[in-house]
Amino acid sequence: MRGFEEKYVRYQNFTDDLPFTSEILKNTIAHLYNTLDIIDENLVNNGSEKFSLIIEKANLSSVIGNVLGAGFEKYSGNRYYRNLPNTYPDLLPNNGNDHGIEIKTAIGRNAPKGHHVKEGNYLIFRYCLTDSKGLLSRSLENLNTVTIWEVKFGYLNEDDFTYSDTQFDSGKTATIKLSSLDSLKLLYFDQMVCPYKNHSLSNPYNGYN
Repeated sequence: MRGFEEKYVRYQNFTDDLPFTSEILKNTIAHLYNTLDIIDENLVNNGSEKFSLIIEKANLSSVIGNVLGAGFEKYSGNRYYRNLPNTYPDLLPNNGNDHGIEIKTAIGRNAPKGHHVKEGNYLIFRYCLTDSKGLLSRSLENLNTVTIWEVKFGYLNEDDFTYSDTQFDSGKTATIKLSSLDSLKLLYFDQMVCPYKNHSLSNPYNGYN
């Protein structure tokens, strides 16, 4: 599978500490890659550029989040189902006892954002644009393929967000603080696509845990 290997799964205590398994996470990412590859194949066959190049980046992140949500529901073994569109949280438990899960996405080193501050469980995917093999390339024209480099999960409180509602601004914005994002459990990490160029085991980026 492009850009996906077992070694990228870092966290070992899924069954003890998390409300989902590593298999659900891996299948969710695979679902995203398969879906986007199918879309790209059809676009290219019809003389178009790949999907990531014909859509605004903010909208791309939103689409990625929706596809990931669909994949998570599909592979959760009926443990979760998707909430109504534009309704918090994105995923609801079928047993009615567990908390829901909100999915957030962001490109590169950016922190995910939304329109409102919402306390709860967050499953966060950050991605980069790579070549078709899931590798970074010096040629910008080859950077056209979505590849997940980091997945984090944890509970966020209201004070884990910065909130902007300035008059004449583009609208309400609630951004997860990078310090809060860094402290969440690192579940999945692709070092080959990590946008922190100086990351190493001896000098890891702040969110490596």
